[in-house]
Amino acid sequence: MQLVSSRTVSFIDVSSLAICEAKEALFHDESNGFILYLTGGSPSSASEERLLFLELREALVWLNEPPEDQGSFWE
Repeated sequence: MQLVSSRTVSFIDVSSLAICEAKEALFHDESNGFILYLTGGSPSSASEERLLFLELREALVWLNEPPEDQGSFWE
């Protein structure tokens, strides 16, 4: 498995209005394709982690998201 790219996305927690950070990392695996690992937490809840298996097109969309759209894979 190889790390392709990673980034940190800042957001405001709705309940506490605190500034929080989520981490996103895109990996490429020969057998599974692309894997997007998402982890983030807010002061009002426990840290959340997700794994998404992406096709090539979805991975390219993630890589080329403008800064204002980053974090869209959390929805």
